[in-house]
Amino acid sequence: MNQKWKMRFMRIGMLFLMIILLSIFWSAAYFILNYLYDKWDMNLHVWLQQIMTSIGGLVLFFVTMYIVSRFNKKMGQRHEQFFQSITDAIQQIATGDFTIKLEKMDGHDNPNNPYNQLVDHINQMAKDLGQVEEMRKEFISNVSHEIQSPLTSISGFARALKNNNLSKTKRNHYLTIIETESKRLSNISDNLLKLTYLESENHDFTLNTYRLDQQLQHTVLACEPQWQKKQIDMKLDMPPTWLTADEELLNQVWFNLINNAIKFTEEAGEISLKLVENEANVTVIIADTGIGISEEEKMHLFERFYKADKARIRHKSGSGLGLSIVKTILTLHDASIRVESDESGTTFYITFLQQRDIKRSQI
Repeated sequence: MNQKWKMRFMRIGMLFLMIILLSIFWSAAYFILNYLYDKWDMNLHVWLQQIMTSIGGLVLFFVTMYIVSRFNKKMGQRHEQFFQSITDAIQQIATGDFTIKLEKMDGHDNPNNPYNQLVDHINQMAKDLGQVEEMRKEFISNVSHEIQSPLTSISGFARALKNNNLSKTKRNHYLTIIETESKRLSNISDNLLKLTYLESENHDFTLNTYRLDQQLQHTVLACEPQWQKKQIDMKLDMPPTWLTADEELLNQVWFNLINNAIKFTEEAGEISLKLVENEANVTVIIADTGIGISEEEKMHLFERFYKADKARIRHKSGSGLGLSIVKTILTLHDASIRVESDESGTTFYITFLQQRDIKRSQI
């Protein structure tokens, strides 16, 4: 059907609609006037009654159309103002201002109303983007601070090495500090790249079934020089346990957690590793007798660059990214990590669900 015929059908439809509306209003005028004639005991000629009914019907029609048009105009203005406020809000968000809060449209109190839902979604979007922006600023600030510290040390001691009167002992001491700070800077860079890689869609997630107890034993042996140096008593309670996971990624988890336990356990302390398996899950328990973690610190423990009790561990090296990497890897495995801590030490509980199809999660 071409456009010409469509227009003709629309005109015919409008004509029928007009006839129906006029008939409705003529009927309304007819009943209203007959009611008034009976009430006031009026006896008019039939011809005059027909004229009055026709005039009354037209008056009712035009008055109703006027009221509807005024109402539609008012509603149109309200809708125009409403959508203009949305446009202004989106423009504010586009410029980086996430402090906007749209008000709901008057007369639309139903929470399921699409206008209310639109306002709620925009307000929530602005709130979420604001939180992301704050995290971004904090992240940049933390990266700058973490990188600036070793760079300052390297620059300062490199400048000191220009002094030809330095003794060999001091020169070697300064070179050792420069080497240590360079490794620290490299470690920060590597960890940042690792986090970015883990959170990207290009990450290879390779699952295989292997002996978890053997993997933990190998990690403990790899860290032996550190815990032997501090004369830490390492206790293992790990029966043969099989796990389906990305073995390479979990190596990083166990290395980070066991290294942390060694780092924060005092001389002649104790670290224990325990494996608990049942039909539902496999839990790895890593406990130490080191310095505890406060409740407030536990809330931020897995945040990037967060270092618990910075005043107490100022002498400890680290980038504050290790536990963030741990959390990211465990999230990929749909595994959970829980921390308990008091004055006697800290315990990490890492739980993997048994008999499941592991799929890569979106972080």
